[in-house]
Amino acid sequence: MRNYCTLFDSNFLSRGMVMYESLKSVSTDFHLYIFAFDSVCYDYLIGEKLEFVTVISLKEFEDEKLLEIKSTRSVAEYCWTCTPSTILYCIEHYSLDNCTYIDADLYFYSSPEPFFAEMGKRSILLTEHRYSEQYALDEKNGKFCVQFVTIKNDERGMMALKWWRERCLEWCFDRHEEGKFGDQGYLNDWEMKFDGVHSLNHLGGGVAAWNVQQYTIINEDGKLFCTDNATRRDFELVFYHFHYLRLLSGGMVEFGRRDLSNNVISLIYKPYLIALEDMKKRIQKKLSGIDPHGLIQQKVNWKTPILFIYRKLKGVYHIYKLEDILSR
Repeated sequence: MRNYCTLFDSNFLSRGMVMYESLKSVSTDFHLYIFAFDSVCYDYLIGEKLEFVTVISLKEFEDEKLLEIKSTRSVAEYCWTCTPSTILYCIEHYSLDNCTYIDADLYFYSSPEPFFAEMGKRSILLTEHRYSEQYALDEKNGKFCVQFVTIKNDERGMMALKWWRERCLEWCFDRHEEGKFGDQGYLNDWEMKFDGVHSLNHLGGGVAAWNVQQYTIINEDGKLFCTDNATRRDFELVFYHFHYLRLLSGGMVEFGRRDLSNNVISLIYKPYLIALEDMKKRIQKKLSGIDPHGLIQQKVNWKTPILFIYRKLKGVYHIYKLEDILSR
């Protein structure tokens, strides 16, 4: 049995549900623990009676230490702070022998089972950012991405997990400070600090806007396969991380400020947006009046035309009309 946990609130509800359905489509023997970070999200998830899912409310989850620091963190920072605590909660409260944290904005294209086979008897599995060369400066955000982190319930895994939780309680902010950044800067030296740590070699784990430039992606009979442009090594895409994707007011969508080819937009972003829009309609049939996308209001000021020109010249202007992407 593979145990996963994730966290999101009603502003991420469509993403979380699409992630769950994508995981369910490629996995059979798994259980997903969802930490619902507001009551709207919790009530909806409970009402859906989702297969292979346990929904956990903040009231159940939050302990004294988390509540003590909650007011000192932004919403995003508090979510990051809670990441190791969600893994620990699942392992301790449900007597699990393993648990993998997954971000709610992932989409699974094939089974992550090869990751666990590669992990073997090790206690911890981490996934690297693998930044493309042009985004090398982003390495200050950490070698590893907290997107898919597996911890086993053994001495080595629990030692690292509890250490991580304590560090996040002490400091977990959206800024760079003394080598730290959010929850993921703490993972940088885990391979030296703790025993039993494995950095995933499978390139299909963690393709995202910051590294997709390194790969050629093709669709073969509904499955996405990638070729590493440097080594010509082929691999099946397991999951894509839609970290920079933002749904904006006025029917617009933004893919971030990275170099994304039309092929990537067509094969990866368009199908994901179709799934999100379909999920939004399904959710709003039961929860009318709520925004499960967490729409962001576009801000227009004197910088707007300058940024538009700059990003256009750099080839990284990725704000589109949603209907234009869906109709491609």
